[in-house]
Amino acid sequence: MHRRRRTALTVSAALLAGAPLLTACGGETHPGAAAVVGGDRIEVSALQSQVAAVREAQRGAPDASQLIDKSGQLSRAKLHGIIFDKVLDRAAKDAGVTVTRNEIQQLRQEAAAQSGGEARLRTVMLRQSWVAPGQIDAVFREQVQLTKLAEALGLDIQQPAGQQAVGEALSKASKELGVDVNPRYGTWDDKQTQLAGYKAPWISQVTKPEGVAAGV
Repeated sequence: MHRRRRTALTVSAALLAGAPLLTACGGETHPGAAAVVGGDRIEVSALQSQVAAVREAQRGAPDASQLIDKSGQLSRAKLHGIIFDKVLDRAAKDAGVTVTRNEIQQLRQEAAAQSGGEARLRTVMLRQSWVAPGQIDAVFREQVQLTKLAEALGLDIQQPAGQQAVGEALSKASKELGVDVNPRYGTWDDKQTQLAGYKAPWISQVTKPEGVAAGV
């Protein structure tokens, strides 16, 4: 990477309301599926596993009840994240972008340093972003992908033109994949690359000033 990436620590701020009951997906019957992306099922069990990991981490916090109360839309947030990552993977593949383990760890180390240490980073990610300790690397992998996708397009993700280009690449990938979401979670917006009515976090993630979470 030619530039030192700015670290972003806020993943989910505004979420849609909705009950995570699962019967059918879209207009077709997909028992047990929260969504189908590119023909691949996102199983309810996989979604519930991500939610359970966050709840377990929250229950270990001093203010567990408050954290849980403030993350009432956790299932919807996690489903959005799973779908978005699949779309991002497709856009990155189309652009010839790959991500190494070293790049992920480098960004995580920078985030930890800005946050005041690894323990503080885990606390910030759980409180601000509803991310369990075991899910943190996936967040930084996404950050690296977004930045490298913009670079592959000859642009800077920190600039409006770069954000627009990445958004267009994501929209294209989303349409190509075909995203069928269980209607109990809402519908997927290919243009915005998000659940309808849900503010996708990827732009705010990559444009947050450095050290934004240090004082949280």
